Amino acid sequence: MRVLVAGGAGYIGSVVTAALLDRGHEVTVLDDLSTGHADAVPEGATFVRASLHDSGPVLADVRPEAVLHFAAKSLVGVSQTQPEDYWHTNVGGSLALLEAMRAVDCRRIVFSSTAATYGEPESVPIREDAPTRPTNTYGASKLAVDHMLTSYAVAHSFAAVSLRYFNVAGAGFGRGERHATETHLIPIALQVAAGTRDAITVFGEDYPTPDGTCIRDYVHVLDLAEAHLLALPAPAPGEHRVYNLGNGTGFSVQQVVDAVREVTGHPVPVVVGARRAGDPAQLVASSDRIRADLGWTPEHADLTTMVADAWAQLSR
Repeated sequence: MRVLVAGGAGYIGSVVTAALLDRGHEVTVLDDLSTGHADAVPEGATFVRASLHDSGPVLADVRPEAVLHFAAKSLVGVSQTQPEDYWHTNVGGSLALLEAMRAVDCRRIVFSSTAATYGEPESVPIREDAPTRPTNTYGASKLAVDHMLTSYAVAHSFAAVSLRYFNVAGAGFGRGERHATETHLIPIALQVAAGTRDAITVFGEDYPTPDGTCIRDYVHVLDLAEAHLLALPAPAPGEHRVYNLGNGTGFSVQQVVDAVREVTGHPVPVVVGARRAGDPAQLVASSDRIRADLGWTPEHADLTTMVADAWAQLSR
């Protein structure tokens, strides 16, 4: 299948691109390199440097049969101070991409959404039928694209899947996290172990959880890639499916720190800070629906495995 991967020079997009190539697909990566890296694009993929807003000529040339859409701005804090960038890129760019797809009669898409679309959960694990009440512009912009896909499925016979997940971890196909501004817990803790940070700050240790620290969902990037490959042929024209991806139980901040200490042998100093406003005690997404519908089974769900794979990639 000819597949265009928007955002394929980023962490998740590059791993999924490698997985597609490994399965024999013909892949073109579209990325503006605002946060991605040209050297992350796997050998064997065609790379075009362009933004979502300029995707029309690219799709007209490639004529893909399907699109995997990862391209987005994703820093929650920045989305609150610079919302215009998030509406322009995440929503406006996605609209331009969908119109470019429609112009070349490519109507199959898998979209990298987020469990941030749910906002503060009423119960955990979060199911797909939970209310969607995002608490930041990032989550709101992703939810807007989810709604856009529903309407394009109904009006223009798109076959679409939105995959909602929280934290992606680990490494695959020689690719791991590499962000200019790092906000994710596991790579920050690993930076402490690698000596590029002095300590990690834990925001609150008095939550109503077993060890007092927040619990969050983590999915290995290879399991995430497999979910995208399973989702690609799944929907029928006119159908928009929404699937959560999660481990079902989650891991606490303290468990992550302990796993990093175990894997690296580094003490990983911790500074306890105050709770951050709006941080729920527990955010875990149920993946029962995708397990039942598509047979997705995460094979790398162990926290130590995720940390060890990320550490091995960082240490290369």
